[in-house]
Amino acid sequence: MKYALVTGGSRGIGRAITVKLAQEGYQVIINYTSNQTEAEKTLASINGQGELLPFDVSDNQQVRQALDDWQQRHPDDYIEVIVNNAGIRRDNVLALMPEADWHRVLDITLSGFFNVTQPLLPAMQMHKFGRIVNMASVSGLKGLPGQTNYSAAKGGVIAATKALAQEVARRGITVNAVAPGFIKTDMTEGLDEASLKKLIPANRFGTPEEVADLVAFLVSPQAGYITGNVISINGGMYT
Repeated sequence: MKYALVTGGSRGIGRAITVKLAQEGYQVIINYTSNQTEAEKTLASINGQGELLPFDVSDNQQVRQALDDWQQRHPDDYIEVIVNNAGIRRDNVLALMPEADWHRVLDITLSGFFNVTQPLLPAMQMHKFGRIVNMASVSGLKGLPGQTNYSAAKGGVIAATKALAQEVARRGITVNAVAPGFIKTDMTEGLDEASLKKLIPANRFGTPEEVADLVAFLVSPQAGYITGNVISINGGMYT
């Protein structure tokens, strides 16, 4: 069996990725922090083709314990696909930003990438195959006012993606980032969609399913020569 781990997999883009990877034949490990109800809905939507694995990606010890426990339950298997999707927004201008909001956004998005990816790399290297997809953002490419913390976290993920790709390419492991623009999820609720659409040549927000289709391609064998890239999916909204 093929196993894929999707962090923050219970809702929004994470749920769409989970559904798509299940359709592609993966047993999907759905990570979530606290919303078990939504996680169970996601698991039900793929007819139980996977399992739930709750942990806080920002807590290194908690992550390692959860992954160790999973490995003990699956001694003959390894996680060949990681989708580092977990992330939060705590928007504010930097002058008024609480220190806790700065650290929480970076701890989940950037430290979460490290905490989840590092312990799973040795098995990928041993099997000489792996796919890592990191969820970035247009905010990490151009920076957005009111999102200094989020832009810093996503920008860090982009730089880490490019560096790690060079470290592991010879082992058959690809590392890419996907940078969505405005995608219709609960993270974009409350935004002025009518005004923002005017900034997008495609004149609409994207869908989680469109992001999931891109991720599915990047983890496929057909994408084996694509690594260290940041692929924008934003309806033509460039800097």
